Amino acid sequence: MAAIRRAVPERYRLVVDLGAGCGLRQGEIFGLSPDDVDLDAGVIHVRRQVKRVRSRLVFGLPKNDRDRHVPLPSMIARRIEDHIDGGRFGPTSITLPWENPLTGKPTTVDLLLTTTRNGALNRSTFDSKMWHPALALAGIERSRATGVHALRHFYASALLDAGENIKSLSSYLGHHDPGFTLRVYTHLMPSSEDRARRAIDSVLGGDE
Repeated sequence: MAAIRRAVPERYRLVVDLGAGCGLRQGEIFGLSPDDVDLDAGVIHVRRQVKRVRSRLVFGLPKNDRDRHVPLPSMIARRIEDHIDGGRFGPTSITLPWENPLTGKPTTVDLLLTTTRNGALNRSTFDSKMWHPALALAGIERSRATGVHALRHFYASALLDAGENIKSLSSYLGHHDPGFTLRVYTHLMPSSEDRARRAIDSVLGGDE
């Protein structure tokens, strides 16, 4: 992950941080505002995404039409602050229609991540111009498994390895139900036998 982050232009390294460190979807990262980041509470409020409808960019609700909040690790908080404090990359006020490119209400949001021309980021352009070259520089083969979405899988695997439960992970990822999360990530979960050994060892280890 570090190799990819180094290969991504500095302006867009926060994409890697928010995907791998908070599990946000690509469109949610593109739609994130400083106003959505609560440094005191240590959470990110995921309230919108940038998506393409009829070849035009719009703001819309996150997938499954509901907002959520996710834990904000201190390291990611520092990187967000560095991104803002640098003053070179944003935040920038962007106005887009809400949900419908023709009839949607114009909505203005201060975005953390924008193009060099101060526009909203387009998924396909970002992938072709930023992500794919970064993969090549990092020596990673381009495939469906190595898209920006892989950052969410990295996040999920890290939390499961640390012992996070499926219900909480499902909430952080914005899945519609924990059963879906379990089906997607069950192969990453430690076996029940491994958990049992570690649990008993941790409790009885001091008795030797």
